[in-house]
Amino acid sequence: MSQYYELDDATLWNPSNGVSRLFLGQVRLFEDELGVASGIGPMEADACEVVPAQLGRFVDALLDWRGRTNHAVIQAFSDGFIATMLVLAERANVELDRNMSAPNTVEGMHRPASLLDSAAQIR
Repeated sequence: MSQYYELDDATLWNPSNGVSRLFLGQVRLFEDELGVASGIGPMEADACEVVPAQLGRFVDALLDWRGRTNHAVIQAFSDGFIATMLVLAERANVELDRNMSAPNTVEGMHRPASLLDSAAQIR
């Protein structure tokens, strides 16, 4: 069994129920941590709607938060989730803030290099 993350009539992601449950738990944790809505709606009947504008604000806030930490454990805990969010944003055609001035900039985007590698593996 699996669950669907959708934008209009397009499926952005279709993970197994277990992966989806873990992912949604992390989404809610980071919404609380950042004080920003993720744009990932509630899971109802194995589907949820993604709201691109909210998703973009959430991912920008997440990248900003990640760029301000040098704590190795926080980085290890969060990087896989952030990579997944980057891929969802890409699939939803979300434009992210490319003018962020925080450190760890790669290709004009506030993204640690390890996140780009992780995102490439998820695609």
